[in-house]
Amino acid sequence: MAAPVRLGRKRPLPVCPNPLFVRWLTEWRDAAASRGRRTRFVFQKALRSLQRYPLPLHSGKEAKILQHFGDGLCRMLDERLQQHRASGGDHAPGSPSREKSPVRARSSAQIQDSSMPVPAQPQAGGSSGYWPTRNSGARVVLLQLYWEHLDPDGHSFLTKEELLQRCAQKDPRIAPQSSRPWPALRSLLQRNLVLRTHQPARYSLTPEGLELAQKLAESEGLSLLNVGTGPKEPPGEEPALPGAALAELGASETGIQQPPLELGPAEYRVLLCVDIGETRGVGHRPELLRELQRLHVNHTVRKLHVGDFVWVAQETRPRDPARPAELVLDYIVERKRLDDLCSSIIDGRFREQKFRLKRCGLGHRVYLVEEHGSVHNLSLPESTLLQAITNTQVIDGFFVKRTADIKESAAYLALLTRGLERLYQGHTLRSRPWGTPGDPELGTRPSPNPLCSLFAFGDFNSGAMKNKAQSVREVFARQLMQVGGVSGEKAAALVDRYSTPASLLAAYDACATPKEQEMLLSTIKCGRLQRNLGPALSRTLSQLYCSHGPLT
Repeated sequence: MAAPVRLGRKRPLPVCPNPLFVRWLTEWRDAAASRGRRTRFVFQKALRSLQRYPLPLHSGKEAKILQHFGDGLCRMLDERLQQHRASGGDHAPGSPSREKSPVRARSSAQIQDSSMPVPAQPQAGGSSGYWPTRNSGARVVLLQLYWEHLDPDGHSFLTKEELLQRCAQKDPRIAPQSSRPWPALRSLLQRNLVLRTHQPARYSLTPEGLELAQKLAESEGLSLLNVGTGPKEPPGEEPALPGAALAELGASETGIQQPPLELGPAEYRVLLCVDIGETRGVGHRPELLRELQRLHVNHTVRKLHVGDFVWVAQETRPRDPARPAELVLDYIVERKRLDDLCSSIIDGRFREQKFRLKRCGLGHRVYLVEEHGSVHNLSLPESTLLQAITNTQVIDGFFVKRTADIKESAAYLALLTRGLERLYQGHTLRSRPWGTPGDPELGTRPSPNPLCSLFAFGDFNSGAMKNKAQSVREVFARQLMQVGGVSGEKAAALVDRYSTPASLLAAYDACATPKEQEMLLSTIKCGRLQRNLGPALSRTLSQLYCSHGPLT
């Protein structure tokens, strides 16, 4: 029997409706994966979403309707599409071609044969052959991103604030507090040499930008800095790099042992460091900087991983004026407006921030509480806030200062700055490695002399990083602090006795009776007064770790 004849017109659909977009997303994903960047997951999700879409897309903007396609990725596709059209490629990336022109046939052949290497498309406007001039903003940006890419402890990207801060030290035309990309960065984004992802923005080098940055570094005499191909140095030896390269790479490089630093009485100035979070957002935060300028307080804005304000002793006559040596003084301030204090108590940041402040290595911790409107309009009752503030001073050992408004807070910071200038006047300051204690005598008795053995600012800020790799002990302590009633001091006492969950579970298994399990932790000494943990909290923890069913 003859097969039934199907009537009607059939329009053959391409196997892949959007082959160019698929190819470019694949290239970006593979480039990110080869450099170990997390953006490869962003590209992979977008690629999977695009492959499920059955219709052709004519621009990157149209891809906004798909899942995992944000403004940044759509803009990247549009820029790449513009380059492709300028080079003589297809004018509609996803539309099925009715006539096979030589150019379109060649493009289709290149797309279908995935085994052929696809050359990078030249930029519209001529990024091929682009060479930023010496001391230009574009050159500074490329080199700063290149150093971050080479840093084994880095993330291969810089946030806008970090990039502005680093580049402002090299190029005076770049404002550290700029709210918009300066022309050099905008030009690099248009030339597809710098990639912008995430929100807040993260800037990293594209493969083309990485190649150009490497050539720039080699042209400045840094030929040993190759991307992942340089010879590995024997352990314990420093790489033979020029002094300028070592300064650019920074003191946080794990393979570079910085010599001890000593600053004499006339060789440093006291500088207030303000966290970048205090200069933006709600709460009249730009007004704080204006007040500090009005009060003639020497200050700078930086990204602080713990606290809102710290003071550094900055070298006044450094060998490299762009990177003066800095030692962190033994004082740190955490500022909380009353509404922010309420929200931090509710979401748990209040205890975690105090715990991190106590572990940051600085001895004098100030909790600055700033009034805001009427206490009756807050999300927590006034008694709860007063109890939290009292606990911070009495139990946690912080010095609590309450101010009426932001002007009074700025005046208090100005008084602290001038007081520290007088306190450290005439003293010689020395650096000490991160994690080592200071003068043990100062911890046992009051002393009129300040602590002069200090951390380098780079070591302090990187050591206080919140999302750095953590040990099992640290994660266990954080887990214990999620239990109601377990403060930072109690969690520290528990992990001193049982450093991992496995050791605690083994101790529970060794108990003969459930009653013995409930009382196992009750006699552990906690805090400065060395009080017992208590039977109630011990019983709660035994139920958490010994109950096989749901907790009642």
